Amino acid sequence: MSAEDTRARLEGLLARLDEARSRLDAADGSEAAVDVLQELVDLAKEVQTEIERQRRAGPELRGGDEPA
Repeated sequence: MSAEDTRARLEGLLARLDEARSRLDAADGSEAAVDVLQELVDLAKEVQTEIERQRRAGPELRGGDEPA
């Protein structure tokens, strides 16, 4: 995965987070809020997966050299 692909994926995750947060704010009732919270849990798992991918990828995908 290239740095551009990674950036696009992270931007997509951020957009989904913003959308879910807006839906949570607008949720009328506990059932709707729970549904959105479950989406946020799933999104958090995807973010964690992306973090792990970045750690494995090394400095070339993170955009620079590792600190000495």
